[in-house]
Amino acid sequence: MEHRKTPSPAILSPKSAPKLDLEALEKLRLSGRIACSARELAISKVLPGVTLRAVMDEVESFIRDSGGGPAFPAQTSRNAIAAHYCPAPNDATVYQEGDVVKVDIGVEVDGWVSDNAETKYLGEDPALHKLVRASQDALEDALSLAGPGVMVSELSKAIESAITRHGFRPVYNLTGHGVDRWKVHCAPQIPPTPDRHRDTQLLPGMVIAIEPFATDGEGTVGDKGRAEVFMVLRSLRKMKGVDRDVWEVIERMNGLPFARCTFPPALRGEKLESSLQRLLRVGSIMAFPPLVDPKPGVMISQAEHTALILEDGIEIITGTPLEG
Repeated sequence: MEHRKTPSPAILSPKSAPKLDLEALEKLRLSGRIACSARELAISKVLPGVTLRAVMDEVESFIRDSGGGPAFPAQTSRNAIAAHYCPAPNDATVYQEGDVVKVDIGVEVDGWVSDNAETKYLGEDPALHKLVRASQDALEDALSLAGPGVMVSELSKAIESAITRHGFRPVYNLTGHGVDRWKVHCAPQIPPTPDRHRDTQLLPGMVIAIEPFATDGEGTVGDKGRAEVFMVLRSLRKMKGVDRDVWEVIERMNGLPFARCTFPPALRGEKLESSLQRLLRVGSIMAFPPLVDPKPGVMISQAEHTALILEDGIEIITGTPLEG
């Protein structure tokens, strides 16, 4: 799940990063294997005529059956939509021939988060196959450089170089990000082009999601459309106007993002909608609408892996599927 680039003062490189104990490391690795398998499952099911919701439901069921939970609602964004398209429970949209389809899948095991994404092009245009390759090459080039002591700006240079080498632009206002326990987004941001105002050194123990987007457009996206994804910003002090059953479901997410499809059918409808609107009004939750290029004909691809920074290199957490 992407992170929108936000201006901030310079980030000072920490002197140390938290070390994961063996139990935490095994849970992180399991979340990564589940996420990898879930991503591969999603890609295999993305075909013309299949509904987006059916694929995402199957992916989330697989995650739970495999011993994990969705770290955020499974998302599948097409064409000019870069990210955050989570089909609503009753969304009848189907994949179509010619779609550039992103699948963005996150998994948590006891809160330890892995995040990965891939793009599948449902067509024959060589230029769009090249677009898919551009984001994948950018990811691979950045991963090849990542390691302890490396500055994030070096990864950003590699991302931008790979994408422009293919004749495309990065989506400049979407970045990779750190992940942590019960956190899909944390420091450091990993922008697709070097940031002159801040930089961060990668340290052993950091877990990062490198997430380049390539586009044949101008390289900027913005909010457009109805939000399906939400996240808690602060605890609710008063229950007035909020259904208790709805709030209990939200609390069980432990701060991770959720969507309308997270709630059982009995809670959907007016009960859920009025509660969401109240929570938005009082600032308890934040909405994440789809992120879309303003020009409808633009195409965007995405690739992502989660990596653990080791003392002597990296481990690609989402690079290996479940056995069997």
